[in-house]
Amino acid sequence: MKIDSKGNLILGTTVILITTLLLLAIFVFTTLNYMENHNIESKEDDNFKFIVDDYSNNIEVLGRDSLADACDKVYHTFKLFDSEDQIKKYLNKKLEAKNEEFSRKYDIEINSDVMSVESSDTPWKVLFKVKLNIKKNNNRYFKIVEKPVSIEGLRDPLPPAILTVASGIYVQGDKIHYKNALSRYLKLRNLDSPFSYMFATSPLTIKKCPYDPYIHHGDPGVLKDCLDKGYFHESADGSCYLCRLEGKGKCPHYGMEVFIQTHTPLINDSISCSDHVVYHDHYTGQKIDKTNINSLILDSSHRKKYGLSGEDDG
Repeated sequence: MKIDSKGNLILGTTVILITTLLLLAIFVFTTLNYMENHNIESKEDDNFKFIVDDYSNNIEVLGRDSLADACDKVYHTFKLFDSEDQIKKYLNKKLEAKNEEFSRKYDIEINSDVMSVESSDTPWKVLFKVKLNIKKNNNRYFKIVEKPVSIEGLRDPLPPAILTVASGIYVQGDKIHYKNALSRYLKLRNLDSPFSYMFATSPLTIKKCPYDPYIHHGDPGVLKDCLDKGYFHESADGSCYLCRLEGKGKCPHYGMEVFIQTHTPLINDSISCSDHVVYHDHYTGQKIDKTNINSLILDSSHRKKYGLSGEDDG
């Protein structure tokens, strides 16, 4: 039998159609399979990213806890000679526990190492640098993570670091009470009118002063509110938090200062009441208001800085 030209055309067309349909089916199958695998990989990537972000956020929390632990050590009369090293040890130990927790929870391998604990360009934060190596299946994360950690709300370690709790200072409410500890400290150094600092007080917890620029402390009611709230101030002459932990009234970093408030009827010239002056610089100031037993004792440069050239408004 012979197949005419029409038969050849029909047969050829059928073969082409069947081939096309097969190729189309293969393409669709391959595309769907690729999309499914890609979605799985995408979900795995998103899950890995979530774990990394979650872990990185924990560094900030645990870093702050480590700062608080170091401060607690100072308040229990321990002397810190290298606060950075002590805080690194605290944080490494906390991260080791966190690594084990994440391993159990997410089946992930985490290696961490605290590279440094440093003062930053603002006195209100301490910079932590942590080397991370995280692995899960085909995902890898290797980076030195930097986390600036706030010190606001932590206790001021400088008074107990210098005077020690054994000197008789104590905490009541949100204030440190010095009793006669500061007077003894100044008297031993043959400084002016040490008895002006009998029963002096200073803020316990670190709070950044919102009255910036500081010259506004001369505005009505501002100084009183600052003293009542116990605000701290930026100061190139003051010490940073890490150095305060070591009992340094002054340091090469950008630091802070707070007023040590006297409560005395004496009007003799005495040491200016900014804490870095009391503990390190030791230059003289005068009462802003000689009739007020709670008046600050300030030198001319601090009066100018805070806009307090005249009478004390607090």
